[in-house]
Amino acid sequence: MGLTFPDDLAAWQRWQQDRHRVRALKSRLSPTPANPASFVLASRGEEPARLLVVLESTSASSLASLVEPLRHLLDVPVAVVAPTNVTAHLPGEGWSTQSTPSLDLAHDLAEVALVLAAGHYLPLGALVHRQASARGLTFAVVQHGLMTSLAPPLPPDARLLAWSQADADFWRSGRGDVESVVVGSQLLHQAAAAGADHVSRFARPTWLGQLHGAELPRLGMMRAATDFCLREHATYRPHPSERDGLSLLTHAAWERMGIELDRSGVPLFQTNAPVVSAFSTGVLEAAARGVPAWVSYPHPPAWLGEFWERYGLKPWGGEPTPAPALRDIEPARALADWIVEELT
Repeated sequence: MGLTFPDDLAAWQRWQQDRHRVRALKSRLSPTPANPASFVLASRGEEPARLLVVLESTSASSLASLVEPLRHLLDVPVAVVAPTNVTAHLPGEGWSTQSTPSLDLAHDLAEVALVLAAGHYLPLGALVHRQASARGLTFAVVQHGLMTSLAPPLPPDARLLAWSQADADFWRSGRGDVESVVVGSQLLHQAAAAGADHVSRFARPTWLGQLHGAELPRLGMMRAATDFCLREHATYRPHPSERDGLSLLTHAAWERMGIELDRSGVPLFQTNAPVVSAFSTGVLEAAARGVPAWVSYPHPPAWLGEFWERYGLKPWGGEPTPAPALRDIEPARALADWIVEELT
């Protein structure tokens, strides 16, 4: 099994809009320009930047995949473009920033030879990809989470920096225009390094919310979480993206039903409670830390069953998910080494 949309970004975007009809209606009523209205460009180093990082999110997974390698590249002139000022998340000193309503790689970053991004499926990534392609630059996509069959396709002629060979083959889905390199997962490396104390598989479990996701029907996710939390007296931990009106109404309804919500704001990697979810990357993060972790979803569709099998995720009721195998070299270091080779 591979991607549902292996090379058709427009088809993937139509599927996304169909899954989020309310959001799509709001977009039609208040259209957003194809290009971002403005963004912030951060630069480090006295020489012109050779590497451009597109950072569209400051989530833990994005920072692990795209920012952590910069800690090993303190001597490399780098630029980071983002929707907002992200210098608080960037390693090292000497970052300068400028807000700009437009970005012209040929003019503003003429010496850039390599672009690092999460993909080209969001507006900023799409803008940079178009300009990078016009200049013949290498556009590298760094995997930042677990791969479902409904993940967005890779850009044409991209370089893929994957967590594993299985993930590389899955995401490429037979495409001959995409080259891949396995560097490992910095996110899971960090989780394993953090570890956990006083863990018990019999403690009260926490369900990791994914109401924001499009891969499974919202009603199905609501039912799965409701049934599990009531049956197992589990705590529900909302995903940070569950801020829309329907999600907030659902949270309130659950609390009236007696389901406890975790509103502590404590990062997942600092909690030791067993975790359960349908397909959250957090399940494998917990397993890497030594925290008992399972997956659960009634009557899982074929793609979800394949996903569980590919990552070794264990269904609730049996033995917990084993810790994933990790590479000897820190993935951020491996990615940084690859970048240096590409730039020399």
